[in-house]
Amino acid sequence: MSPRHDAAAAVRAELAGVFARRPLGEDAPASFHVLWDRLSEQTEGGKLIRPRLVDLGYRTAADPDAPRPRSVARLGAAFELLHAALIVHDDVIDRDRVRRGRPTVAELYRREAAEAGAPAGEDAHLGRSAGVIAGDVLLTEAFRLAVTCAEDPARGAAASSAVFRAATAAAAGELEDVLFTLHRHAGEHPPTERILTMERLKTAGYTFEEPLRAGALLAGAAPAHADALAEAGALLGIAYQVIDDVLGTTGDPERTGKADDADLREGKATLITAHGRRDPRVRAALERVTRAERGGADLAELAKAVHEAREALVAAGSVAHATDVAADLVDRARALLDGLPLGPAERAEFVATCHHILHREA
Repeated sequence: MSPRHDAAAAVRAELAGVFARRPLGEDAPASFHVLWDRLSEQTEGGKLIRPRLVDLGYRTAADPDAPRPRSVARLGAAFELLHAALIVHDDVIDRDRVRRGRPTVAELYRREAAEAGAPAGEDAHLGRSAGVIAGDVLLTEAFRLAVTCAEDPARGAAASSAVFRAATAAAAGELEDVLFTLHRHAGEHPPTERILTMERLKTAGYTFEEPLRAGALLAGAAPAHADALAEAGALLGIAYQVIDDVLGTTGDPERTGKADDADLREGKATLITAHGRRDPRVRAALERVTRAERGGADLAELAKAVHEAREALVAAGSVAHATDVAADLVDRARALLDGLPLGPAERAEFVATCHHILHREA
C-alpha cells in the first residue's frame, strides 16, 4: 500500500475515533446525539485533500526512514473537521439545501420543522440556527484535535497555531465574499486584488497554505522552510480557486458536478467578472442577468441572459485572462518549491498537484 493510502486510512481512523466518542456522554440530550450522528455522516466520503497536504508538508522536513507518528493523522483530521465546519456554515450562508447529493444539515432540520408544523420562514430559521450550531460543534472538535495532536509541546503548539490561523483567515475571507454581493446593489464591483486576497483567505489558507505549514512545523522544520512551503501553498490554493471559478462559468456540469449558471445568476464577484466588467458589452450582459433574476423572469429568459453573459465574457477574453492568472500563480509556486530541499517523491507530488490544478475538469 502506498504512503498516500496509508495516510488516508490513518486519518479516517482518527475521524472514526472522534465520532465514536460521545461529547457530554449520557448527560447530553437526545437531540445532541442526533446532531452528532448527522455530523459524522457529513464527514464521510471526503477526498481528504487537506490531510494529504498535512502529510506532504510533514514529509518535506521529516526523516524519510522514520515511522510516521500518529500526530500527523491527528493533525490532518483536525483540518478535515475544520473543512467540514466551514462547509456547514457556508451552506447556511449560501442557503444551499444539497451537498454531495444529500440534504445539508440545515435542510434536514428545516424539513423536520416543516413536518412538525412550523410555518414557512420559521422552518428555515430553525434550520439555519441548527446549521450554525452544527458548524460550531465541528470547529470545537477541530481545535480539540489540533491542540492534542503531538506529544512534543513546542511542535504541537506551532502546528495547532496554523489550524487557528486557518480558521480565522477563512472567517475573514467569508465575510469579504458576503460583502462582495453588495456590488449588485451598490454598483461597485470589487477590484482584482481584493478578489484574490479574499480567495486566499477564504479557501487557499485552510486548504493549501496552512496544512502544508502545519505539517512541516510538526516535523520540526525551520520557520523559513515552513513559511516558503506555505507561501507556495497559498499561490497554488488561489490558482485552484480561480480555476474553480472558470469551471463554474464555462465548465461542463456533467464533469464538474456543479451548475454552470449559479455564479452568474448569483452575481458572484470573480476574477472573470472583474476583468469582464471593463467591457461595456459584458457589463450590460451581466446587468441583464441581474434584472432577469430579480424580476422573476421565466427560466427560458433567465437561461438566455446567462448564456449571453457567458458568451460575452469569453469573447472579451475574461475567461482566458483568469486561466492565465492561474498559470502564473502556479509558476510562482513552482519557483518557490524549486528552492526547497525536497525529496524526489515529494517533488513529484507537487508537480502532479500543479498539473492537476491547471487541467482539472471537476
